[in-house]
Amino acid sequence: MTEIAGLPFWELRYNADGKPEPAEEAALFNGVSADGITDLLIFAHGWQNDQAAAFRLYSRFFGVLAGQFRNALTAAPTTPGDPPTRIGLAGVFWPALRWSDESVPEFAAPAAGAAGGAASVGDRTGDRVVLSPEIDAETLNSLREVFPTAVAQLNRMAELLAGPSTEAAKTEFYGQLKQFAVLVGTDDGDDGEDDRDRSDLAAGEPAMLMDGPDELFDRYADALRQTGAELGGADGDGAAGIGDVFSKALHGAKEALRQATYWQMKNRAGTVGRAGLGPMIGRLHQRAPQVRVHLIGHSFGARLVSYALAGMPAGLNPSPVKAATLLEGAFSQWVFAPKLPFDRNRSGALAAALSRIDGPLVAVHSRHDGAVGTFYPLASMAARDDSAGIGDSASRWGGIGANGAQGAHAREDAVRPAGPPAGPGNRYPFAAQQVLNVDASDVVRAGGPPSGAHSDIVHPELTWIVLTAGRIIS
Repeated sequence: MTEIAGLPFWELRYNADGKPEPAEEAALFNGVSADGITDLLIFAHGWQNDQAAAFRLYSRFFGVLAGQFRNALTAAPTTPGDPPTRIGLAGVFWPALRWSDESVPEFAAPAAGAAGGAASVGDRTGDRVVLSPEIDAETLNSLREVFPTAVAQLNRMAELLAGPSTEAAKTEFYGQLKQFAVLVGTDDGDDGEDDRDRSDLAAGEPAMLMDGPDELFDRYADALRQTGAELGGADGDGAAGIGDVFSKALHGAKEALRQATYWQMKNRAGTVGRAGLGPMIGRLHQRAPQVRVHLIGHSFGARLVSYALAGMPAGLNPSPVKAATLLEGAFSQWVFAPKLPFDRNRSGALAAALSRIDGPLVAVHSRHDGAVGTFYPLASMAARDDSAGIGDSASRWGGIGANGAQGAHAREDAVRPAGPPAGPGNRYPFAAQQVLNVDASDVVRAGGPPSGAHSDIVHPELTWIVLTAGRIIS
């Protein structure tokens, strides 16, 4: 056990199948009892392969939250005789993946050139972002570690992206990408929105691979440009290759590989939540029934904590989970819908999960989130699908982090000021077992192309939502 901002912090590690580290789980159980913890906040990161990067996120987010909590206690001390609120913190560490050419606001590693730093998004001059079609060495090494069964395919795709732009390279890359998806695929990616005939896809393959290389790579290259990024050539010049259809295709090919790896991380997050974190919450409740649990997830971590609700043991009534806050969730906006508008005979995969929260589920979203608003839908669909408004709130393929939860009878609100604790305008219409969509576009807005503001989540307005959603501060 360590501390963050003076509050006890426990680490919870899981492998790709959701298997926990028993010693860490035991330390948490013993610690919450010994410290008299009343409220345990559990945070799951998104696509972070580096434990240090995930810990920076937890440190900064919880650091802001701890200050707000102490200020609230000072402003409104407890009545004599009331039991004190004692907060404990836990961070989930799971084998996800971050490409090192992506900038992560607020908790990013140092830029290229700094000791131990990751590569930057691209060559930057002011707001200009020039992308390279090549995979940098740090990212390639991470890919090999996370997907050891497909090292040969990863190596060959990296060679093709670094080589000449030819029709043959494009065709071979597509074949290697298909092989990669088959080798690493896990069949845990449908949140309820996909009822298509997938007989031509292997288990776990994203629907984008229903398209051929021309359609697929052009679509991704066009999407990159629409985010404001420039597609550089081998010489690093943003103007190079603009008129070269093959160079454009290699940029699209690299982005298609990126999204294929993210698709597997999305699938893995569901497995870790259902098989790992959910059962752990049940065991914690057996050991320490007084502890109130508050779930927080960012990106694919939002999917992880959502599927943890489904993985909790049955019969926990009332549930130990008092709130779940999803920050820029990278999964289907229909997952909590009791009836899908495009198929009234089916429901979202987690339609029953709301009954497993003794409090609200809050979906924080932003229109500035390019990762969820633009690229998540592209991995979910194929050219043969209805592509009208593919990322909007009515779309079959939209994501929670862009639009909030849809079809779930959610309430709608916008982000409020973070303080003072008793001031006007700081209270949200939370309700037990109901979704509240909070539009955070006014604060979640920083970040360059192509992911936009997807990781711009360390804000007092958002930590305040966590504190109030679960009634840690009333």
